[in-house]
Amino acid sequence: MSRVRILLADDHSGFMNRVEELLDFAFEIVGKVKNGETLVAAALQLHPEVIVTDISMPILNGIDAALKLRQLGSRAKIIFLTVHSDRDFVLACSEAGATGYVLKSRLVNDLIPALRESLAGRMFLSQNTN
Repeated sequence: MSRVRILLADDHSGFMNRVEELLDFAFEIVGKVKNGETLVAAALQLHPEVIVTDISMPILNGIDAALKLRQLGSRAKIIFLTVHSDRDFVLACSEAGATGYVLKSRLVNDLIPALRESLAGRMFLSQNTN
């Protein structure tokens, strides 16, 4: 059985490398990008099954990138991995088509369950979001 293809987007290379180390054993990381504009281009080229993205990135933020991908017909599941616990961010991500919302502080506990839930067609939301 082939591994699920994941595209990572975060403007902090060290954190993105940590995410890759966490996922690499069971998932195929097909790319890593540092801004929303590159995320859109990479997603259209690489056709990942899941995109794990930060919200706050340069050029185009993660929410706007997700909206653009939906407009362009991308069917990738989108999981936001962020420091923002505010309910307004959660709602904006949901409206942009998110299938998961994981707080960076909960990375180790929540990201893999979020991926599983997302792939099963269910929404995942980290605890401690306001």
